Amino acid sequence: MTTQPELSEAQIAVHWREEGYYPPTPKFVGQANASEPAIIERFGEVNFPECFKEYADLLSWDSYWHTTLDTSDPPFWKWFVGGRLNACYNCVDRHLESSRNKAALIWVPEPEAAPTQVITYQELCRRINEFAALLQGFCGVRTGDRVTFHLPMVPELPVAMLACARLGAIHSEVFGGFSGAACGGRIADSGSNVLVTMDSYYRNGELVDHKVKADEAVEAARALGHEVEKVLVWRRHPGEYASEAPMVAGRDFFVDEVLREYRGKLVEPVSMPAEAPLFLMYTSGTTGRPKGCQHSTGGYLAYVAGTSKYYQDIHPEDTYWCAADIGWITGHSYIVYGPLALGTTSVMYEGVPTYPDAGRVWRIAERLGVNIFHTAPTTIRMLRKLGPDEPSKYGYHFKHMTTVGEPIEPEVWRWYYDVVGKGEAAIVDTWWQTETGGFLGSTLPALQPMKPGSCGPGVLGVYPVIYDEDGAVIEAGSERAGNICIRNPWPGIFQTIWGQPERFVQIYYAKYCRDRRSRDWRDWPYFAGDGAVQAADGYFRILGRVDDVINVAGHRLGTKELESAALTVSEVAEAAAVPVMDDVRGRAVEMYVALKPGFAPDVSLEDKVSAAIVHEIGKIARPKNVWLVADMPKTRSGKIMRRVIAGISNFTDVGDVSTLANPEIVDDIRHRVQSEKLNRGEVPRELTPEEAAEVKAFGHSE
Repeated sequence: MTTQPELSEAQIAVHWREEGYYPPTPKFVGQANASEPAIIERFGEVNFPECFKEYADLLSWDSYWHTTLDTSDPPFWKWFVGGRLNACYNCVDRHLESSRNKAALIWVPEPEAAPTQVITYQELCRRINEFAALLQGFCGVRTGDRVTFHLPMVPELPVAMLACARLGAIHSEVFGGFSGAACGGRIADSGSNVLVTMDSYYRNGELVDHKVKADEAVEAARALGHEVEKVLVWRRHPGEYASEAPMVAGRDFFVDEVLREYRGKLVEPVSMPAEAPLFLMYTSGTTGRPKGCQHSTGGYLAYVAGTSKYYQDIHPEDTYWCAADIGWITGHSYIVYGPLALGTTSVMYEGVPTYPDAGRVWRIAERLGVNIFHTAPTTIRMLRKLGPDEPSKYGYHFKHMTTVGEPIEPEVWRWYYDVVGKGEAAIVDTWWQTETGGFLGSTLPALQPMKPGSCGPGVLGVYPVIYDEDGAVIEAGSERAGNICIRNPWPGIFQTIWGQPERFVQIYYAKYCRDRRSRDWRDWPYFAGDGAVQAADGYFRILGRVDDVINVAGHRLGTKELESAALTVSEVAEAAAVPVMDDVRGRAVEMYVALKPGFAPDVSLEDKVSAAIVHEIGKIARPKNVWLVADMPKTRSGKIMRRVIAGISNFTDVGDVSTLANPEIVDDIRHRVQSEKLNRGEVPRELTPEEAAEVKAFGHSE
């Protein structure tokens, strides 16, 4: 008897078939910012790094740089060295002469009857100046200080970000759905003395108490040896306090009351070195100290402006809506800094995209005349599940749509294109990360045809490669997967992990560094931690994190292709693949499936999902069980928490579920799945410590 050889982390089995091309419409090509093939040549490797001058020239500089890329201390790259600028000035002040009365932000509250708030560039400038004056005068914030925000999707968040940028202070926004303890850990790590929060906000029709998390955050920071001096509290309804948490005298202050002293104040934007930090964005790792990704001022702003112009195809006259949360890097780059640097109108929405129903997004798009739409596959799947025909009821027309955050399954892509985009919109399926600042892989929408399931080639000036575990190149068209890496630096790359430079080098560069003494950027490839395969046409298909795979009898099956196979079943809305420990095969696959409205759970559907996976991938991938569930346990941002259902399948602790958007679903799934397993005679066995750690970490990698 022969045993199947163990495959390396990088050699994930690849079974996805290549899809056909979808060309952009002539109408889109005719108006696109990047419609001349010469732009691809200008950003070719022969012109690196000077090609990025084209992005930097989209900005207004106080003084020009003398060195485009400084590689003297690798991998701590420095971009546009010697240049000086201010990010707030570039996003607001410089547009006032021509566009002071134009909408900069359009904010849509979750309650549908509440008025939409239109904030012109002039009004945005006024609010930023007043809050910057408050931070400076009342809180003593100076250039280089860190300020933490724990704010929901309200206009006060971009105002606060740009106020810090105006002062040269470093902002650190913590996603509003995170716990107070998570916020406190980030406060302590950054050394921030000021916390900016809000009393409440709307979510799923309810006014949620948010201030209570501020008290938890202060206590958590204190436990780590750090004191918060001031907590600034915005009120969701001016003059009305909606939290049950008491205001702490001498520490907590209502922003609207303190602002009275700073009405009409002007603060001169501080001219900052290009390499000065602009903000910290913490990633949510599984264990250990948080990772504060430090992004620069000049390089980052140039990169998000350039990618917004050429890949999002943003023109100043567009109405652009990125339906992400500013608590994530997508919102920083492609709600605030990129679109505002280009002087466009950027839409913000406070609440849940399916509240009060699955038509809400399309009503907003129709009413505001949105023509560029940007969201995540998680949201697309949710809208497809709850309102598959809703887009056809509304008269909006998108010229361009983005997908971001994770690979999108071809079946979902086609619904996005045909139903949401009405066959008119160009789609860019982008691959990138918190650490990268902006897009790494995507099609140029007017020049490169779309292909479902593939993000496309490397973006302008970014040169990806796929390596095996030994550092050998896996060639395009070989049908072998490996670790996708970027061979070169780019302006949007983060500078370091705040306070942890050794960890920065170890995680992102040590694996494939050819010579630690070299100052040649070619010796320092960036390790992204994602598995990928490159087709013969040069397009990349991202397979997910290299550790989010299930090893079945030596075959490493990517969770994304398992889930994509399940989604070819027309009744299926969402799917999640998890590993279950198996005495014979080591690991087996279990699928959790949520159905579209109108379909009842049925054994025949379980069989249909199994058959689809066998058809698309092979018998090795046949699920041990298919569980039809009413809903998946999800984070507040809509991500399926695979570690929770992996814990259920393996009869282990599911961990803390209090921060889930729907924690009540966990007990329902656990009772049903575990009872049925026991009835089938699937007796749970005690997991080894290594197995238990694998289950706990599954789908929750850094």
